[in-house]
Amino acid sequence: MLLWKLPAAALAAAVRTGEVSAREVVDAHLDRIAEVNPQVNAVTQLLADRSRTAAEDIDRRRAAGETLGPLAGVPFTVKESTPIEGVPTTFGLRRFSALTARADAVPVARLRAAGAIPIGHSNLPTLIVSGMHTRSELYGDTRNPWDATRTPGGTSGGDGAAVAAGLAPLGLGNDSGGSVRIPASFCGVAALKPTTGRFPADQRVIGPEDPGLASQLLVVDGPLARTAGDLRLAYETLAGPDPRDPRALPVPLYGPAPERPVRVALVADPGGHGVHPTVRAALERAAGALRDAGHEVRELTDLPRFDEATEYYHGLPVTEFAPTWPAVRELLGEAASRYIDFTMRRTPPMDAAGLMRMTSATAGIRREWAALMQEYPLILGPVFTEPPVEPGLESRSQEGRDRVAEAMRLCSVTTLLGLPAVAVPTGVAEDGLPVGVQLVGTAFREDLCLAAAQSVEDRLGTFTPVDPR
Repeated sequence: MLLWKLPAAALAAAVRTGEVSAREVVDAHLDRIAEVNPQVNAVTQLLADRSRTAAEDIDRRRAAGETLGPLAGVPFTVKESTPIEGVPTTFGLRRFSALTARADAVPVARLRAAGAIPIGHSNLPTLIVSGMHTRSELYGDTRNPWDATRTPGGTSGGDGAAVAAGLAPLGLGNDSGGSVRIPASFCGVAALKPTTGRFPADQRVIGPEDPGLASQLLVVDGPLARTAGDLRLAYETLAGPDPRDPRALPVPLYGPAPERPVRVALVADPGGHGVHPTVRAALERAAGALRDAGHEVRELTDLPRFDEATEYYHGLPVTEFAPTWPAVRELLGEAASRYIDFTMRRTPPMDAAGLMRMTSATAGIRREWAALMQEYPLILGPVFTEPPVEPGLESRSQEGRDRVAEAMRLCSVTTLLGLPAVAVPTGVAEDGLPVGVQLVGTAFREDLCLAAAQSVEDRLGTFTPVDPR
């Protein structure tokens, strides 16, 4: 039995019953990392000794008759921007290579409490802001295990590639506009972007001050996994309030049963800017799977005030970022700065009046989406309206940056509105690359997204882990 091929739920069950030891599980994944990571470069700071020690502690507790958690012995990767106690939180920068974390981030601590074991940090674009492709100053490029000439996506691309290649069954990333959903789609795995306020986090990583409004509103932690069931386990572990994050709310994990059949709005081309035939076919496959599961799927031409919402999504972080850009440019260097230059050229910072207009308009857009989703509790749409693109396209030219921003537009808008979404794979296209879709729910109805993703997975299957090609 190749333990690195098993999903998290199966591994935890085997550890709890004593069928395998947690040490065996960790060793299997460390062996897989040693074999495969030189090719994909997904895991950065490997925590081999620490993960073995944690596994041995779990095995001692099981032998003593203690009850183990739902993720007992399950290895997981952690994005380089998320603190692990005693390990540098580098953000992919040499300047931060000694920024040792004094405590686990809230989501890391929650996964540990459930029995999961952090096995290593994972790569990201430098400082998270230097593009969609996962390339950092400190660790270099992460490669898509399906095709090294295609990007694994980002900014949680290290986690996407690691989960897809069997280096860990779970990855802990974060999403501020597609950052777990895009690598999941490009690497053939699943990911959950929760409702803003569902998972607690403490974003005071670099210094004692909290980040600005855009970071507080747009950035959420999110898990990546190979199955919808594993996403559900991570969701149940990560959700709930915490005093370190006053934004996190005590909302029940599971809402009232929806009316049957659950109605799904298929929006294949949000904004009407075009969608690649491969992505369109994936959406049709997912719609067929949902219909087979008893859902009522109806295609809509667009979503309320979509282009307006897209502009506000880009405008808010640019406005927050502009005053600090000269200092950040010094950290990034010229090559990594191009993406930000292209972004600010396309969407200049807003003045105070523009920011107030955006705040007011966004509330109205949320209201119109909420009205639509009274009728359609789920929206089925693309994660990225193209197949995986070449590495660094968005940092090469203004045209490349705009093309990538347009392709990820549904991720951007759902982030602005704070809605939950699950990315789920639907198959492998004729070009040999995986393709997936996302299911967007009403606020705090991650349960509906996860259930629908499970229906798609049950009918279309899973497609990882894979050996790098």
